[in-house]
Amino acid sequence: MDIANSVLELIGRTPMVRLVRVTEGIACPVIAKVETTNPGGSVKDRPALAMIEAAERDGHLKAGSTIIEPTSGNTGVGLAIVAAQRGYDCIFVMTDKVSPEKVDLLRAYGAEVIVCPVDVDPEDPRSYYSTAERLSQETPDSFRPNQYANPANPLSHYLTTGPEIWEQTGGKVTHFVAGAGTGGTLCGIGKYLKEMNPGIQIIAADPEGSVYSGGDGRPYLVEGVGEDFWPDTYDPSLIDRVISVTDAKSFHRAREVSQKEGLLIGGSCGTAVDAAITVASELTGDEMVVVLLPDSGRGYLSKIFNDQWMTNYGFISREAPTLREVLDSKTSGIPPIVHLQLEDTVERAIATMREFSISQVLIAQGPLPLSAAEVKGVISEMQIQGLTSDDNAYQKKCSQVMKPPLQFVGVGESITTVKQTLKEGKKLLVLEDGRPIGIVSYADVIAYLDQEGGN
Repeated sequence: MDIANSVLELIGRTPMVRLVRVTEGIACPVIAKVETTNPGGSVKDRPALAMIEAAERDGHLKAGSTIIEPTSGNTGVGLAIVAAQRGYDCIFVMTDKVSPEKVDLLRAYGAEVIVCPVDVDPEDPRSYYSTAERLSQETPDSFRPNQYANPANPLSHYLTTGPEIWEQTGGKVTHFVAGAGTGGTLCGIGKYLKEMNPGIQIIAADPEGSVYSGGDGRPYLVEGVGEDFWPDTYDPSLIDRVISVTDAKSFHRAREVSQKEGLLIGGSCGTAVDAAITVASELTGDEMVVVLLPDSGRGYLSKIFNDQWMTNYGFISREAPTLREVLDSKTSGIPPIVHLQLEDTVERAIATMREFSISQVLIAQGPLPLSAAEVKGVISEMQIQGLTSDDNAYQKKCSQVMKPPLQFVGVGESITTVKQTLKEGKKLLVLEDGRPIGIVSYADVIAYLDQEGGN
């Protein structure tokens, strides 16, 4: 009988399938390694099992121990599955960028989940890295796998995923593409494949803004891939090329693969597939690109597969006229985005509003172009008038007095949808591909409609 004794025996030996419809016109075959068939639905089941087994061998885990780990979701699920089989408790720390489905999924396995802000430095005590480290110090008999530095992470792929790819392709693979998160998947597989054939090219698919492709780690929306620091598990000597992929390309590619190939994949899969198609379009039919699909799209149904979410962040458009036409019609000469930093003073906010003849200024963290997560609040003339009783008010930091950020809306949203909200006196921050590009008011809409002869 072919019956597993444990769900853990089902990890690995995942299938491969050629992507046909999304690669039409490309001679080079693009073969997907479908890691969604692992019990936890992602590639992270492999290192989760390896890291726990290594900890058991080394005496770091024993009956009653608690596993604590920062995760974007998939590693947490893998660890939770193994922990359920071995009788360990779990505490997972996540950023507020992850989809609610992922938080609920971890809790379904009985884990405790703590959510932290995404837009802080790794060293900030509020970051999910720092929070996990603090919890591991405070919790008796705890163990932190630390997938970012644990050698069992890349080793699991060197011993399993790499050999599977080599065997399944009959050694014909010439290029391997995967997202770079911890680097464990990419480097473990890359090391094995290069040992089998030094000529194989290893390509990292990276979100725009991540450090691997030259960014500074500023927030981006795609989950579970890219980093804002350099993990020990990432070996740059194994990487032949890094391809930066925008959030927009990642999300649209994930939707395309799901709808054309019948493979429901996540946003980081979209990142990898987009990079793989870029590589394959440069090659011939004598070569073969293998791309690793790390997880399913089931964890992103409320985000990239939700048209309203995609519209809100400016990735897709409604029927015209939309807010894009309104912004394009503005002729005031004022920069589309005027913002100050958290540490700037109220006095500077007043001077800025006078300089540009505006009634409010955005407070954000970082230079232009901003991401939606970097917009922290807003300061208005009316608000400042209420501070006059405080003698030190003008020297206070903007972060001390700002109000919550403006409600945001996608540039492709229809005017009809937001007209009533604007009529109530609210202003909206307009996003395109997840980044603020302007502010729209009811007066702006009326001016546009007057120009077009509408109402």
